[in-house]
Amino acid sequence: MATTALAQTDLLFSFTDVIYLTSRGQMPGRIRKLLRQRKLSYLILTIPDFARISHRLNLIGTVIIDPVGTDISHPGRLAKIIESLEQNNIGVILLDINPRDDRDVDTEQINENGTLYPVDLDELWIRISVNLAYRKQSPGMVVRPATPPMNAVSTCANRLADQLKATEAMVNNISEQMRLAGLVQRDFLPKHLPNTEKFNWATVFSPAEWVSGDIYDINKLDEKHIGFFIADAVGHSVPAALLTIFIKQSLVMRQDLGKDYTLFPPADVIKNLNLKMTAQKLSGYQFATCCYCLLDTETLELVYARAGHPYPILIRDNKCSQLEIRGSLLGVFEQAMYKQQSIRLQSGDKLILYSDGADPFVGAFDDKQGFIYNDQFLEFSHLPLTQMFHNLNELAQAHQLNPSDIDDITIVGLEIL
Repeated sequence: MATTALAQTDLLFSFTDVIYLTSRGQMPGRIRKLLRQRKLSYLILTIPDFARISHRLNLIGTVIIDPVGTDISHPGRLAKIIESLEQNNIGVILLDINPRDDRDVDTEQINENGTLYPVDLDELWIRISVNLAYRKQSPGMVVRPATPPMNAVSTCANRLADQLKATEAMVNNISEQMRLAGLVQRDFLPKHLPNTEKFNWATVFSPAEWVSGDIYDINKLDEKHIGFFIADAVGHSVPAALLTIFIKQSLVMRQDLGKDYTLFPPADVIKNLNLKMTAQKLSGYQFATCCYCLLDTETLELVYARAGHPYPILIRDNKCSQLEIRGSLLGVFEQAMYKQQSIRLQSGDKLILYSDGADPFVGAFDDKQGFIYNDQFLEFSHLPLTQMFHNLNELAQAHQLNPSDIDDITIVGLEIL
């Protein structure tokens, strides 16, 4: 098998494992080294020269496209190339490489379905090998023998089987690690809800993936006070989930002072959490929203504060209303100040806190009409809290969203019996 780049004049007179399309006329050294180590043949072409091989696509294994410097006067050229490759069952890997100095590049970015995400060279190799394995099964493909004919079939099959087995093992390992991470995150959620003859609680917690960018807590602070909150870190998956653990540990509702203790007002709880987040100077512009409430179980006074979070919803006499109060995002402005308000709850009241992932079946704001509640939410609002949340959970599970719109869903409810 050829281990060096094919000459430009050869232009696909024989099968080539990797076509590297670039407007820069060169391949990053790390990728070149990877292909040579893996004994793959490759051809470096400029993107405009693709037309010269468009009639020989049956001789291509996979294509890597480096779009840096692509001629912007022909914005549709690259799209047409990708479309023609996909129509011929040729896997495409789209790189986004730092053009300043590829000698020190440890990672590239790879695109599988139009979404860029960070990978290292090991992942790039897996993507290449999977593309080649899939390509071998495509009808009409011309496969260049890599070994003498008697051993070609068994050697190729064994190599591909090993590559696919390694890929499957890596995917299974990542899935298992994510599953375990999700279980660890759930360990930070309340084990038991503080239900009594006077109060009933219910929750919905539905991560978009194994782990969630939402977190909540319901904490009995003393004999007559319960503190509870929902926080929503920007995004979802692992980065957001890591931030939720920080939020859970940094949101302090009560401070013990020897035999005495102090309960922090909701505005101070939110303010102190914001100070801790801004002090971390988190990378990636990570921020969060939160709504914290403090309930006096004897007087039924509810004091609440929020930071950029959806307004709490009060359901009283089968009518829904928002408890509006201002408050900026967490982790953005160090000197942000937060307000708190209070309301006295009544028998039969229901209070709903939710993350913005639940917007599709709670409601949305309209510039002309204000906040418009979802019809099904209004239908459920007259039900006992447990039944209401059972219906909301079923609605959340059945709701169809575009992949780009999928978000974590968390709802916390309190009912005064």
